[in-house]
Formats: sequence, C-alpha cells, structure tokens
Amino acid sequence: MAGIAAGGGRRSPVAPYLLVAPGVLWLLAFYVVPTVTLARTSFGPADAAWYDGYQRAFTVYGVHLGRSFGYALAATLVCVLLGYPLAYAIAFRAGKYKNFLLGLVILPFFTTFLVRTFAWKTILNDGGIVVQVLGTIGMLPEEGRLLNTVWAVIGGLSYNFLPFMILPIYVSLEKIDRKLTEAANDLYCNAGQAFRKVVLPLSMPGVLAGSLLTFIPATGDFINAELLGSPNQKMLGSVIQGQFLQVRDYSLAASLSFVLMVIITIMVLLYARALGTEDLA
Repeated sequence: MAGIAAGGGRRSPVAPYLLVAPGVLWLLAFYVVPTVTLARTSFGPADAAWYDGYQRAFTVYGVHLGRSFGYALAATLVCVLLGYPLAYAIAFRAGKYKNFLLGLVILPFFTTFLVRTFAWKTILNDGGIVVQVLGTIGMLPEEGRLLNTVWAVIGGLSYNFLPFMILPIYVSLEKIDRKLTEAANDLYCNAGQAFRKVVLPLSMPGVLAGSLLTFIPATGDFINAELLGSPNQKMLGSVIQGQFLQVRDYSLAASLSFVLMVIITIMVLLYARALGTEDLA
C-alpha cells in the first residue's frame, strides 16, 4: 500500500514543461517570430545594400532618434519628481483614504490613451485657461503658446505615463517595515535623515521599475507628438508610423524600429546594472 501511495503521488517528469508550454508558445508567436520578421524586413530588397535602412536611420533620422530619447528622459524625470511624493503620501500618510487615492491614480486608465491626449490638447489650447493664467503671470514660453511646443509634448508624455511611475514606487514604499524608520528615529535621525538613509534606498527598486515602465513606452510614443506638437517636435515613432502606413517603405521602417529597440535594450541593461535588480521582485 505504501508503494502504491508513493507511486500515485509521483510527479510526471513532463509536468513542468507542460506548465510553461503556453507561456513559451506565446513568446515564440508574439515576440520571437515578429522580431525575426522585423529583422529580415530591415535588410531590404535583394537589389539594395542590407545596411541602407540602418545608415539612413542615423544620417537622415538621427535628429528624431535623439529627440525621442530626450523627450522620454525628460518625461521620466518629471514623473519621478511628481510621482514619488504622491506615492510616498499615499503609502505613509493616506490612512483610511489609501484605497481611494489609489483608485484616483488608476482612474485615467478607464479612458483610452487617445481621448486623454485629446483632452490634454483642449487644456493647452491657445484660448484655454492654462495659457491665460501663464500669460498673466508671465510664464508662457517664448512662442507665446503651449500647444505645438516641446513643453506640450513632454507634458503629455508625463501625464499619460505618470501612473506607471506612481504604482511601482507605491508598492516599493508599502513593503518597507515601519519599524525601520522608528529605529532610525531611536538612533537620533531626524525625519529627513531617516528618509535619506532608510526609505529612499529601500524604495529604489520601485523607482527603477517605474522609470523603465515610463521611459520605454514614452520613447516609442507618437500620439503625443502628433497631437500636441508640430513637425519640429516629431519623434521617431511618428516617422516609423509614416513609413509603414503612408510611404510604405517597410525596410526603412523596420530598420528604424530595430535601431530603436536595440538602443532601448542597451540603455535598460546599463541602467539596471547601475542600480541593481535584485529587489525588483
């Protein structure tokens, strides 16, 4: 009977592979195959040099590439500056209103990305109250308007991706044992010192995760640049969209996409190596 029980409880050696098979198939179908196809398309037709699209990506569209990274970096910094204090307030000071405030953070997701950006365009309109107030206090940009400026594009990116910064930082702050800050106070640390030496280091995994979740989609975004900017603020995502859907130069569009993906991957690896990823889970 003991042998039967032991045999009945024996796990099949193929069970772990069956469990991971759906995820592996999903990655193969929707990540590996599209990536390989994109790479093959980027080499262009047989009668052209394989590197032509990559060369034009840096010589012709290098300014759009740099602009995309610049705008995404600025939006990420804005999101950190705005998101960290809000996440800290929710985690440490909200009390019984914590769930309500978290609901307000995710509330914009109930509206589509495009509608939110159109709303931002309405807010920044030349006849809107924001422009009037900034004009009254003398804080308008040199252009005398907000729409179709760098500030509008960065503001739109920051607005749309701010929840992706707040939520990971909040989760990281929520995991901190409050006894650690109490111990820091017992060791004669004031509130500022306890924050710098205890809370901030322990919340860095959340800052890292939020930065990645903000920077990566912001770099490839084209909606904000199209609706809130002018041709002078066009990002690489807009160029890729135009090459795919309008010009139909698929090899160039694939080359631009592949260059953007590779550069983002390298930057993310360097950033993660510098800050560490041990505590992200």
